[in-house]
Amino acid sequence: MKALVHVAPFKFELRDVPIPEPADQEVLIRVKSVGICGSDVHGYTGTTGRRIPPIIMGHEASGVVDRVGRAVSGLLPGERVTFDSPVYCNQCPACRLGQVNLCQSRKIIGVSTPTFRAEGAMAEYVVVPSWIIHKLPEGVSFEEAAMIEPAGVGMHAARITPIDVNDVVIVVGAGQIGLLAMQGARIKGAGTLVVMDVKEDRLAFAKEMGAQVTINTSAGDPAEALRKAIGRPDADVVIEAVGLEATVAMSLRLTKLGGNLTLIGNVTPKIQVNLQEIISREVTIRGSAAIAGEYPACLNYIAQGRLQVKPLISRICPLAEGQASFDALHHGEPGLMKILLQP
Repeated sequence: MKALVHVAPFKFELRDVPIPEPADQEVLIRVKSVGICGSDVHGYTGTTGRRIPPIIMGHEASGVVDRVGRAVSGLLPGERVTFDSPVYCNQCPACRLGQVNLCQSRKIIGVSTPTFRAEGAMAEYVVVPSWIIHKLPEGVSFEEAAMIEPAGVGMHAARITPIDVNDVVIVVGAGQIGLLAMQGARIKGAGTLVVMDVKEDRLAFAKEMGAQVTINTSAGDPAEALRKAIGRPDADVVIEAVGLEATVAMSLRLTKLGGNLTLIGNVTPKIQVNLQEIISREVTIRGSAAIAGEYPACLNYIAQGRLQVKPLISRICPLAEGQASFDALHHGEPGLMKILLQP
């Protein structure tokens, strides 16, 4: 089969590699569409330690069941499917509580570290465990299904955040995860959706995706801009989807007394925060990690038209254009949100 193999920092090769064989509890999937995740782009630089070459990346994918292992039931060749990105054990305390994103022995498809390697879906075929597979509803395309992983990340952040009907919710960061979290907040009943970013084109796109208010935080005091827009300088809930010290500090300031701040972005591994501000204003801060069972809901919401992922797809390219696609995302080509590769 053809596979896009990451062979060195900033470098891929399109290679012929053997088609993987599914074990007893595994499924061989013929890949139809696979997304390039931001973590893949960071990984191909060689700085994260989580894409150690050689590795076939790709954990956001959809396809058709080709073959199933001897112990697999409930899945048949020809069925349209997608799959979770983490491979969880189903045995540890976190898994038993349904917190599969916190599995003590989880591995990520398409990731290689010093302790594990799991070949991914930037290839004609991929093998995954049967228990992480989800069937696609009618009306959900392979391209939409390849967006389920980022949709699940945004939906998970919204789900674990206390959002009440008619709350003011600010999303900091108008990238794909921020805009998907915004849609999750809308589904939960948020009354006013505010999106903040420093790029006008992304803010305009956020408006198209359903934000009632957009604020360019580089143009002045965001609290004052918020007061002018909605009559108050803060929000009931803030979801931070950037991960920089400055944006986290701003998000904390914009969270009301007793409010909730959820952090998704993790660009900067370590930051300083104002401890006194957190305690004296009794702000609840939570981290949001990956996905924990949101795939079926996201698939249903897409099928119902309540969750929009197609507008986030900027470009669909053949697998042979993988190198150029990674380079474009790494260089921050204007207007580029998500690239899907098709083997």
